[in-house]
Amino acid sequence: MRYRPSEVSLAVKRLQHRHHRALSEGLAPLGLSLPQWDTLRHLHREPDASLHDLAVLTFQTDQSAGALATRMTDRGLIERVPGPGRAVRHRLTEEGARLRAEGQDIADAIVESSFRGLSPAQLDQLGELLDAALGADPPG
Repeated sequence: MRYRPSEVSLAVKRLQHRHHRALSEGLAPLGLSLPQWDTLRHLHREPDASLHDLAVLTFQTDQSAGALATRMTDRGLIERVPGPGRAVRHRLTEEGARLRAEGQDIADAIVESSFRGLSPAQLDQLGELLDAALGADPPG
């Protein structure tokens, strides 16, 4: 075995840290933090998500996601809408959708730059290996 699992794990963590730093820097001119943009991204993919859903999707506690959602609602980036029963759902506003799209362009450029040393076949292989490690089905 060329790589020990702990070494691979550390490499994944370093790559994630590099992405987080670059994304935080890239999103700052839009007035967005990485957690805010991540919330916009997930609401774009899953409109009407509950607060708990957003917390799970963005790796936050329910309390942290609630505080973030309140700030984002106050900024006019998301809106709260009634759901079934007492549930509250969240949706992007027009401004939130605009900033999500601008942030996506920034994120795409950062991640593409990060993987530029890999061929398309290597990138596919990396994705397949990560899916296998996570026990996930490949996209598509």
